[in-house]
Amino acid sequence: MRTVFYPGGCTLDFQQIIVATASVFLVLLLFGGFAIVSSKKPEFAGHPKGLYVLFFAEMWERFSYYGMRALLIFYLTQHWLFSDEKSSVIYGAYTALVYIAPVLGGYLADRYLGQRKAVAFGALLLTFGHFLMAFEGMSGITDPLVKQADPAINIFWLALSFIIVGSGFLKANISVIVGQLYPRTDIRRDGAYTIFYMGINVGAAVGTIIAGYLGQTYGWSYGFGAAGIGMLLGLVVFTIYRPLLLGNGESSNPERLNQPFMGIKFEWVLYLIGFIAVAVTWWLVQNQNLVGNGLGIFGIALVAYVLYIAMFQIPYGSFNASPKGPLFIFLAGAVLAIAGMLGNALGYNTINLAYAGGLAMLVIVFQQIFSHPNADRDRIVAAMFLIFGSILFWALFEQAGSSLNLFTDRYVDRAGVEASLFQSINPIYIILLGPIFAYLWIWLGKRGLEPSAPAKFGLGLLQLGLGFLVLVWGAEAVGMENATPVIFIFLIYLLHTTGELCLSPVGLSAMNRLAPAHMASLIMGTWFFASATGNFVAGQIAAATGSEAASGEGAAKETVLAVYQQIGLITIGVAVAVIVISPLIKKLMHLDTLEDAEPGDALLGQGEVGEPQAAGVHPDTRPRG
Repeated sequence: MRTVFYPGGCTLDFQQIIVATASVFLVLLLFGGFAIVSSKKPEFAGHPKGLYVLFFAEMWERFSYYGMRALLIFYLTQHWLFSDEKSSVIYGAYTALVYIAPVLGGYLADRYLGQRKAVAFGALLLTFGHFLMAFEGMSGITDPLVKQADPAINIFWLALSFIIVGSGFLKANISVIVGQLYPRTDIRRDGAYTIFYMGINVGAAVGTIIAGYLGQTYGWSYGFGAAGIGMLLGLVVFTIYRPLLLGNGESSNPERLNQPFMGIKFEWVLYLIGFIAVAVTWWLVQNQNLVGNGLGIFGIALVAYVLYIAMFQIPYGSFNASPKGPLFIFLAGAVLAIAGMLGNALGYNTINLAYAGGLAMLVIVFQQIFSHPNADRDRIVAAMFLIFGSILFWALFEQAGSSLNLFTDRYVDRAGVEASLFQSINPIYIILLGPIFAYLWIWLGKRGLEPSAPAKFGLGLLQLGLGFLVLVWGAEAVGMENATPVIFIFLIYLLHTTGELCLSPVGLSAMNRLAPAHMASLIMGTWFFASATGNFVAGQIAAATGSEAASGEGAAKETVLAVYQQIGLITIGVAVAVIVISPLIKKLMHLDTLEDAEPGDALLGQGEVGEPQAAGVHPDTRPRG
């Protein structure tokens, strides 16, 4: 541990300086925020004060979420004594469900609750969840079977379930309220999302540092308790300063909420649905294979449905007008693919049936592209190509919270800094590099040099793969018997962050540009479903790095690096292929014939950088205001 000496005998180690700096920054930010929302002026820096209410509410939510996430893999392996493999699978299922949950939260808010009540309910569930994480159960147990038989583990599963469902209600809706604060054509929108997303990354960075330090230094309950306090503060801010939202985010049908349903006020029925979702999630998070199988089966069904509309409904106008031969082969392929996945989930060796069905659908896609030109159909195919690319990206990028977190803890010279604190590097890089990348694309665009969206995807994947290879090279350069220099952790996060900046905001923008108006929600839903799938696959990849089966000194480290080298090389190969065929994908996008339906119909926040898979709102699905 490196120590800094101060006059008068006071000493602070490097880690404490980091935590103290983050804490001071947070306190100053809070004082500044209180001054803004308490002032008598309706605006600050040209923006309504409601924006800053949402900034701080979201900052505290991300403080709690990422603070807890930084500790989760260690909590699973060191406290509950799960194996690396099992811990990684649990982690992957948890993060996948976090990205599926907004489907429920967004739907109930749009149809009934309104965004404000959905956010408040989500914040309440999150607060419950984070405080429940502080219940550790029996201590001093070294036998994994005894430890995992502790009834307190059910509280842990319940905590995860509250956090998952709470995230679904909050994350799906809080960014929508930001857009509602401004008229549709207000030029301040992009600036507002820049401020809002800065809150996301500040919360992620500071929460990771403070909660991570407390959890790994003083005890798990301190770290998770800090995350819970953060979420509680977010709920308090959102509740007290609700008037500053100027009536935005309210239900479009408040009378319906007050009507009785089976003798109960309908609004309370909706909250009951949320608690039922918590119970279902409690079961799912303990049965990770069901999550994976469900993602596979519903994912194939969703892709088949989107491609059916693209291949037949759009070009031919109806089912009856579609060519019967290709239609039959496509539908038969979809049935085979779904049946193959379902059979595999039930324990039968039918995965090859799924592959055959997928190949049949792919053949028809190519046949239709070349035999029956249609711009809208081609754009959907281009969007699906990018969606599949995003699954690979997130599957590898999300190693950060699982296998890379464990590698940092076990095999890196950290100078005494707890491994969880290194999870703050990514959001800090985004804060520093996000504006640079935004300017870079504009600068290149003015000179006709800006890469196309598919090429940016390829560049993102290339940097992702290079990040893993840089870490492998660094570890091998100093020898397997020595700790890896920490500079290589900073380098892998740097390359992964620059890759993210090439892919994530570009992907959101591309989904909006390529989706026909009547398919906007479906395409965006497919994008976020792909994000959930990528997170689950990330858990499977991290499980492959588990050291339980390794034998011999240094074998565990070699196992991790071997996996990293393999996925790094594969990703670079895929990236090169994507870059090579990017002109063809760009051609399928038909950018020369794209037209705006209305001024200002951009995906809200698409030009800004928030966090991995940060959500936006499509103009055809967002509330009018």
